[in-house]
Amino acid sequence: MESIVRQSLLYDFYGELLTEHQRKVYEDVVFNDLSLSEVAQEQGISRQGVHDLIKRCDKILCEYEEKLQLISKFQKTRRMVEEIQNKTCRFKETKDETLMNEIERISNDILEL
Repeated sequence: MESIVRQSLLYDFYGELLTEHQRKVYEDVVFNDLSLSEVAQEQGISRQGVHDLIKRCDKILCEYEEKLQLISKFQKTRRMVEEIQNKTCRFKETKDETLMNEIERISNDILEL
C-alpha cells in the first residue's frame, strides 16, 4: 500500500514531466489496475515493454524527487502547518503568549523553505 501512495505522490508532483505515452501506460497500470497484457495489447507493444516502461517511469519520477525535493518540502510544510493549527487551538484555550512565539517561529521556518 505504501508503494502505491508513494507512486501517487510522485506522479501528482512530476507526472506532467513524462511523455504522453508514458503517462497513459503508467496511469493504466498503476491507477486503473489494468494488467500488463491488457495495456500491451491496447498500446501495440509487448508485455515486457510495458513492464520496462513502468520501471523506467518509476525511476524517472524518483530522480525528479531526489533533485527537486518537492514532495519532501510539501510534507514538511504540511506537518508545520498542522503544528501551527495545534498551537493556535492551545492558545485559544490557554492564552499562553509563548505559543504565539512558537507559531511565529514555525511560520518563519515555512517562509524560508
